[in-house]
Amino acid sequence: MDILQKDDGKKGAFYIQEGDTILAEMTYVWAGTSKFIIDHTEVSETLGGKGIGKQLVHKAVEFAREKHVKIMPLCPFAKAVFDKIEAYSNVLF
Repeated sequence: MDILQKDDGKKGAFYIQEGDTILAEMTYVWAGTSKFIIDHTEVSETLGGKGIGKQLVHKAVEFAREKHVKIMPLCPFAKAVFDKIEAYSNVLF
C-alpha cells in the first residue's frame, strides 16, 4: 500500500487511495517556506489497527528531512506520535 503525496505549495496531504476512494489521509498547510502544520489525520475503519496513521506521520517526517523544513503537529494524533518517537524531534518546530 503506497502512501501518496499532493502539495500545491500552500497545502498538501499524504494519503492512501484505492480506486477513487481515499482510505487514509493526513493533511497539512504551509506556514511560510520553512515549516508546515499537520492539521488533520483520518484513517478508514477498514485500515484500523494497522499502524497506517503512524506511517503517514513517518512519511511527513521523511519529507521534512528531505526538504530541510520543520513540522508543527497541531493534529492531536500526529502530536501523540511525535511525543512517543524521540527520533522525530529533529523536525519539530
